[in-house]
Amino acid sequence: MSQSIVTAAKAGQDHTYQSADDLTLHYVKYARADGVPAICLPGLSRNARDFSELASHLSATRSVICPDFRGRGASDWDSDPSHYEPSIYVGDVLTLLDLRKLERVILIGTSLGGIVSAGLCQVTSQRIAGVVLNDIGPIIDPVGLARIGKYMGTWTAWSGWDEAIATIREINTVIYPTFTDAQWREFALQTCRANPDGTVTQDCDPAIAQAMAQNQVTDLDLWPVFEALKPIPSLLIRGALSDLLSKETAAEMTERLPGLDLVTVPNRGHVPTLTEPEALSAIEAFVAKVDTLEDQ
Repeated sequence: MSQSIVTAAKAGQDHTYQSADDLTLHYVKYARADGVPAICLPGLSRNARDFSELASHLSATRSVICPDFRGRGASDWDSDPSHYEPSIYVGDVLTLLDLRKLERVILIGTSLGGIVSAGLCQVTSQRIAGVVLNDIGPIIDPVGLARIGKYMGTWTAWSGWDEAIATIREINTVIYPTFTDAQWREFALQTCRANPDGTVTQDCDPAIAQAMAQNQVTDLDLWPVFEALKPIPSLLIRGALSDLLSKETAAEMTERLPGLDLVTVPNRGHVPTLTEPEALSAIEAFVAKVDTLEDQ
């Protein structure tokens, strides 16, 4: 199991479970409340720590569960890189839902996590009360995908946290142009891990980049997957500067998915942190609406 510099998120408790193929997978669970439970699913190279602030906030009204996909954070790495693909993650999340005996949930999916959320709607729509998509849709802009592929494909062991933070800042300033020094440090702590030799690396299996290179998602028609959201209340958060989800695709999603609302976050690329005032207030209103619908 990978070792992370941060193993527990704010106010959350660490848990593990076994996947169908016997990997030990990690998740963070936040205090239980009465609202519809929320499951937060991270992006390609990200992990449960991305949602620590959002989950702490939402846990005032509901339980929140933040898994690490296999190969990320505190979850086991998979010896077979071909397993790093959405249908496998869908199966892992279903196993987790069964373990926790969760019959109805709200999914909050960032990028890859949004694709997994749509996949879950395809296979178990009766369990999905609502979906929040963070800067992802059925058409993947090749410009953004190339940027992510370049970042993922260059596996770097930085000499320490200062070098890691400086590099991450240089790469991601286009996404977060208004970040402060403190925010860049927090971002690095969320996405990286310290190794026993003192070096710092991304907190995920390098083989994920290999799997990404083999799966050309720009060639796939993902509309049939995302159209599974049609009967489900949905919210799309888009970064105004996003190079992965175009303004045109977001607009088409609102036309083809009648239950989907769109909120744009200024000064953010791919992806918003979901702690921006525009995103946070929209998510708060959305989960409250889902709670009301479930009570009817």
